Amino acid sequence: MVITVPGLLRRLAAIFYDGLLLLAVLFFATALLLPFNKGLAFTSEQFFYPLYLILISGLFYTWFWTHGGQTPGLRAWKMTVLTFEQKPITWKQAVLRYIAAALSWAAFGAGFLWVFVDKNQRSWHDCLSKTALFLITDVPPRG
Repeated sequence: MVITVPGLLRRLAAIFYDGLLLLAVLFFATALLLPFNKGLAFTSEQFFYPLYLILISGLFYTWFWTHGGQTPGLRAWKMTVLTFEQKPITWKQAVLRYIAAALSWAAFGAGFLWVFVDKNQRSWHDCLSKTALFLITDVPPRG
């Protein structure tokens, strides 16, 4: 197995794939919460609902990152999240990575585009959490 750094397009493809799965998870999480709101839509005065969705999203990513290093999107695109030393990441690193990735998006994606500036092709959330995405490719058999 050869481990290299994935390009931005592969990263974005995994983000899109995971985004679709996360959307389904958030719909399910909302369905679980609706009976507690008498089946009514949530209003802007109910500040706990967005916080609930952020928590569910965070659990989605951090659980996958700390249990095998791959979300379904990362697995589909043959990538994994590891420390800089290519070891499994901790819960603390996963939470920091999730928060930093949210900040990367909040800055209109600048944190993701940072891969074009960084000599190691790392995003803001890679640098802040001391983790990185690695592309996993099989080595062809010799002979």
